[in-house]
Amino acid sequence: MSSEPQSPREPVSGGAMDKVVERRGIPTKIKAGVAAGALAIAGIAFYAYAPSGNSQTVAADRVTVSTVQRGTFDDFLPLRARVTPLLTIYLDSVEGGRVEEKLVEDGANVQKGQLLAVLSNPELQLSVLARQTDVSRELNSMRSQELALAQTRMSDERNLLEAKLALEKAERQYRREAPLAKRGFIPAKQFADTKDDLEYQRQRYEVLRRTQATDERLQSSQLAQLRKSSASMSTSLDLARLNLESLKLRAPVSGQLSGFDIQVGQSMNRGERIGQIDSPGANKLIAGVDEFYLGRVAVGQKATIDQGGKTYQLKVTKIYPQVRNGQFEVDLEFQGDQPDGIQRGQTLQAKLTLGDPTPALLIPNGSFYNDTGGAWVFVVTDDGKEAVKRNVRLGRRNADFIEVLDGLQPGEKVLTSPYTGFADKDRLDLQQK
Repeated sequence: MSSEPQSPREPVSGGAMDKVVERRGIPTKIKAGVAAGALAIAGIAFYAYAPSGNSQTVAADRVTVSTVQRGTFDDFLPLRARVTPLLTIYLDSVEGGRVEEKLVEDGANVQKGQLLAVLSNPELQLSVLARQTDVSRELNSMRSQELALAQTRMSDERNLLEAKLALEKAERQYRREAPLAKRGFIPAKQFADTKDDLEYQRQRYEVLRRTQATDERLQSSQLAQLRKSSASMSTSLDLARLNLESLKLRAPVSGQLSGFDIQVGQSMNRGERIGQIDSPGANKLIAGVDEFYLGRVAVGQKATIDQGGKTYQLKVTKIYPQVRNGQFEVDLEFQGDQPDGIQRGQTLQAKLTLGDPTPALLIPNGSFYNDTGGAWVFVVTDDGKEAVKRNVRLGRRNADFIEVLDGLQPGEKVLTSPYTGFADKDRLDLQQK
């Protein structure tokens, strides 16, 4: 009897008795929530602490922090003024010519009427001589006409006197013959002739009297015109002589001569500038003022300068409204004494008073004003870590302070250094070292 071979017995696995235990972790939904929260916190932190496009980090030692404070605002304006003569007379060549003599040198002190130089101009000299001859001829002609008119007037007066005398004789003759003719002692024909002669002499006298009145009126007008023409011709002759005399250059006033650099033999054109005379010992100051103050500077305002340990008073006497390179000019004249030894062209520091001192809220003047125009400033926060842009209203300013009208409180701190590089930002992070 045969049997099938038996396979080896498989080992017991224990699978029927043990159970597989699954590991239990954090749920997926909880993991997603935690991740989202972490991202939100990171985003908030980044937004709060990372610089944005409207902010900038600036080193604290790069900026100047000033405190807003109450004080007294002195409304003055510092000026750089240039010394110039109070009165300057320019010398021009009235008539052109060649320099024959130079009698004084540049920089000399001259007296009024002093001869400075002599020019020659043959053409002008001949022209003046010819003009003088023509004028003399015209004057002689007019004097002859005046003489003729005077003779005619005398002749008319003589004729009128003769006519008046003849009329008086005829009247006397008529008065004598009238009663005799009435009695028949004088023939009627003779008396009629006497009467006719009286009437003739009366009419003759009236005609001569009217003629003389007419001639007198015309002659007076003609004589007045002749005399006026004569005076005009005399004036013309004087001017011609004056032109000739102008070849002698004389000082019109006393003072210091400058710019007088002509040379013997040099040819001068008519109207050419040959120098100037400055008033001796009398000076004024010319100062340039920023155009911002054009509406605040007025004639009569006071100014001062400190020189040699003394303070000297000045006054604005003239304002030049033309603005050049952002400035206009004013004249300042000394009121009383002026410093000794100042020279033309010297620069002095002046202080122009624009108004009376007044209590005000102040911040130190700084370069920030040029960047903002006084419309806004950066205000430092209480912790000193940030500076935030704030709109303000600023008023008057001087070399030291700016008047605050609105937008700031006493004790607040602002940046007064230049805002170059971050003027377009709204906030600054002040980085401390």
